[in-house]
Amino acid sequence: MDTQRGVPRTHARATEPGATGRAGARDVPTATVARLPGYLRVLNGLTADGVVTTSSEELAAGAGVTSAQLRKDLSFLGSYGRRGVGYDVLHLSEQISVVLGLTTQRRVVIVGIGNLGHALASYSVFAERGFAVVGLVDADPALVGTTVGGLMVQPPASLHDVVSGADATIGIIATPAAVAQDVCDELVAAGVVGILTFAPRALRVPAHVDLRAVDVASELQILAFHDRRRTGTGA
Repeated sequence: MDTQRGVPRTHARATEPGATGRAGARDVPTATVARLPGYLRVLNGLTADGVVTTSSEELAAGAGVTSAQLRKDLSFLGSYGRRGVGYDVLHLSEQISVVLGLTTQRRVVIVGIGNLGHALASYSVFAERGFAVVGLVDADPALVGTTVGGLMVQPPASLHDVVSGADATIGIIATPAAVAQDVCDELVAAGVVGILTFAPRALRVPAHVDLRAVDVASELQILAFHDRRRTGTGA
């Protein structure tokens, strides 16, 4: 079954101690998964500042959620904190990293090395978050053979070899909308199981592939709506 939505179709699995001491598993709701990176970002900042423990109020404020929401989300990880002490920052960071699959480095291929793709290929934060950009692909002959972020740009005909050769599991689409579906199909055929697209159009993927979409123009339009409603301009 295909999907056009950038919403994961399955819940993540989190391990938690069972009554017998074995690791059991429970589902983590999709909405909770979407908030976990924000918690991890705050925790990483606390770690950098030398903070050892944190309260639910402090962590929630940094992530922009209520403390009640935070505690509910973390309960799915089997993490409840200690009364009067709070959460151990390093331990909670490790728990979230396990659930998000960040304990193993994920390899990424970027297709479309224009302005956006070039910036993504050079984005150092990927490595800090557990992702390695291992391949770049573009159809522009002027870009093929050039080096961006330490990697040589390959032609579309080499996409399958780039994905399989580097054992990449995630593809990023930074191409014009007109070719995005074709690129998506080629990435799926090459073996990726996760796709992040910046192309402003709906894409279809098989059920075994997770798709996330970032449409900057649409987000700006939503902000424009709220700005007009607040100020009464542009009616």
